[in-house]
Amino acid sequence: MIKMKINIRSEVKNIAEEIISIRRDIHKHPELGFEVHRTAELVSKHLNKLGFDVSTGIGKTGVIGDLIGNNDGPTIALRADMDALPIQETSNLPYSSVNEGVMHACGHDGHTAMLLGAATVLKQFQDTLNGNVRFIFQPAEEGDGGARYMIEDGCLDRVDEIYGIHLWNYQKYGEVGVKEGPILAAADVFSIIIKGVGGHGAAPQGTVDAILVSAHLITALQSIVSRNTNPLESTVITVGQINGGHNFNVIADEIVLKGTARSYTEENRQLIKNRMQEIISGIAKTFSAKIDFTYTEGYPPTINDEAPFKKLMISAKKIVGDKCGFPYMSMGGEDFSYYAQKIPGCFFFVGSAPSNQELRSVPHHCSHFDIDENALLVGASIFVQLIEDQVINNR
Repeated sequence: MIKMKINIRSEVKNIAEEIISIRRDIHKHPELGFEVHRTAELVSKHLNKLGFDVSTGIGKTGVIGDLIGNNDGPTIALRADMDALPIQETSNLPYSSVNEGVMHACGHDGHTAMLLGAATVLKQFQDTLNGNVRFIFQPAEEGDGGARYMIEDGCLDRVDEIYGIHLWNYQKYGEVGVKEGPILAAADVFSIIIKGVGGHGAAPQGTVDAILVSAHLITALQSIVSRNTNPLESTVITVGQINGGHNFNVIADEIVLKGTARSYTEENRQLIKNRMQEIISGIAKTFSAKIDFTYTEGYPPTINDEAPFKKLMISAKKIVGDKCGFPYMSMGGEDFSYYAQKIPGCFFFVGSAPSNQELRSVPHHCSHFDIDENALLVGASIFVQLIEDQVINNR
């Protein structure tokens, strides 16, 4: 078989307008969770037009496109997420969301566009493939764990490795962030209901003040991070919601706390859960309160395997040179972690901070979030380079 080298920059540049147009179309018509019907139809139509083997309804509303090569070489999966967030957009862009209360405020519109762009380029070189490429378009990353449903429906069957991408406004355009090992955190949720005994604010004797108990508890929970976990291993416990009380002169009989716990390792994840239970039990006993504790495990930590990480580094450096390095780290969570638990995987970031100074510091999940669309070409190019290095020129 004759190997063929792709002029990646040229091939991607040739479809730059198409990639950007797709991103803007999806941005203008955002959809939540598993209800990504329009987006999935856009993806499947594009893949069918290219001549891919297309499967729809995977993981409820996901799409898979298979590019089948000429022999029994590796099958490499590339994944993008399609869902938006329940945020009212305030950007006033020409392609601003037309769906009330729904917005692409994290970059998933760009992820889908980049992967479709890579699919468009790679289809031209199908005859040169010494293996196969699977394009995975997933719903419901933002909290519903769509990856699990995709896996249940067989998206990883006969797949050897998987790679995922995320536009990242915390890094400049032209940069790529990736590392071996943990790159995103486990994202767990907890609920604490403190049940005391109410009474008059002027006569506290005989009461159990749920607000006082909550104050001690919130402070004590922070000791887990500061005194129980290794300071070189990042962990976070955040109480993000507190509700309760009746009036200024009434001692509260019930307070509800809700929050999140984040960690980069399963060991710290379990440590936090166990210590929270011990501290809650101790404070309940100290103040004669009853405390109900519910801890719900969310996404596991996203951990990059050594082999795919090294391959990604080699390919990315061919696109961005020495601008490929350690990422801007976050305690955010990603359900790509479920894929990486099943097969070797690597998740990486593509810098997309807008050139506009006012927008450069705008974080993800903000109502006027936007990206430097040139980053779409970087991401698509890295996907193509990765496949060229592993599947086209792997012999």
